Amino acid sequence: MKILSLGGSTSSQSINRQLARYAAGLVADGEVTDLDLREFELPLFSVDEEEANGVPQGAKDFLSLIDQHDALVVSLAEHNGSYTAAFKNLYDWASRERYEVWGGKPMLLMATSPGGRGGAGVLAAAEATFPRMGADLRATFSLPGFGDNFSPEAGVSDEALKAKLDEAVSRLG
Repeated sequence: MKILSLGGSTSSQSINRQLARYAAGLVADGEVTDLDLREFELPLFSVDEEEANGVPQGAKDFLSLIDQHDALVVSLAEHNGSYTAAFKNLYDWASRERYEVWGGKPMLLMATSPGGRGGAGVLAAAEATFPRMGADLRATFSLPGFGDNFSPEAGVSDEALKAKLDEAVSRLG
């Protein structure tokens, strides 16, 4: 199974990218592509920009990557209770090319944060909208207290949270 792993942040140290990559790696016999949002330089979305220059190639490339994979593992960073500006901009541009951005692909949707809510706000927003934008939402997972509950070497350290993640990953395939 070809899996596209996406962390919804442009931070070079993105905890959501780390979590997405880790979770995607738990899929048995999975071949993971780790997407870096910094690869997609796009103008700020506006109808005027679209009318003048069309949908940017970066948005089309993003959709092509989705199409080339069998499943998606998406972990969204939360900025002020919602998507990061970079992710939202890419998402908006992509939806202008194809409304069903996620292409009907099975998706594990996640969020994490340093705090105790684990990105609950952005996770709820995405859970409400991604299915109508073409996501076959199989499971969701929230990891609170990233620094206390995750390490690059061991992954999710809390046994109860690890069991929840394993269950969510198992629904992907």
